[in-house]
Amino acid sequence: MDTRSAQETARVLIEALPYIQRFSGATVVIKYGGNAMESEALKGSFARDVVMMKQVGINPVIVHGGGPQIGELLTRLGKESKFIQGMRVTDEETMDVVQMVLGGLVNKDIVNLIQSNGGQAIGLTGKDGRLIKARKMTLRNPETAADPELKASEIIDLGHVGEVAGIDTHILELIKNSDFIPVIAPIGVDDAGISYNINADLVAGKVAEVLRAEKLILLTNVAGLKDKQGRVLTGLTTERVNALIEDGTVYGGMLPKIRCALEAAENGVRTSHIIDGRVAHAVLLEILTDKGVGTLISKH
Repeated sequence: MDTRSAQETARVLIEALPYIQRFSGATVVIKYGGNAMESEALKGSFARDVVMMKQVGINPVIVHGGGPQIGELLTRLGKESKFIQGMRVTDEETMDVVQMVLGGLVNKDIVNLIQSNGGQAIGLTGKDGRLIKARKMTLRNPETAADPELKASEIIDLGHVGEVAGIDTHILELIKNSDFIPVIAPIGVDDAGISYNINADLVAGKVAEVLRAEKLILLTNVAGLKDKQGRVLTGLTTERVNALIEDGTVYGGMLPKIRCALEAAENGVRTSHIIDGRVAHAVLLEILTDKGVGTLISKH
């Protein structure tokens, strides 16, 4: 390494030092999925990021998705995927596939990835230790949702698609105080023992809330929340984000992620981040550098 390269390395480390000191002992919940999960190079950089975080005293909690992998296996099995309002209709057979893919294949691949990069990880689904209590999601036909005379026939049945009814943090607190990084598949269970597929962003947000996390980080395939001129916005208050939703700046596919980040920031998570998962080492760049690589949202 020449002198200039060595000096640049030292500069980066010095820039990171106050952030390491500030966040040592803090919990950071990361929703991992999308492009960051599909590229081998990005998978490696993500794994090294979370291992580095754990090494310097930050406690990462990973919640992962796996929609493309579920769709691929369903296709191989000759079963058509059906979506309503962006959510996969999940009958019992599809739910079996969801559990196989999320709780088995994807979850254990991420655990192995972290361990291959020098960390220790443990894979969980929301069924382990009754971590995620679920309830069946009720979806109303948008054409009749405002009708006070709504009939049962006008409620859309998505099958085993759920939402978070509660999070039992006991098992996560035990893991947090160990050398292991928890990796959570977003499968919940209700009081009757029925399993549900839950959106990973929603699970990550609720986990961050109940753990009183320092940060919620949602990896996406965009640079962050943009204004109408296409410029990435950051340092936003929840009030400002609500205004951007009201004036139509935030719309379409970004709305669910932004609302998830917003709700977390309003319910005890110090900051929520929408960051670009296509950038190598995006998580470390967002946490440990001055500039960051996405949109930061806080209550004040």
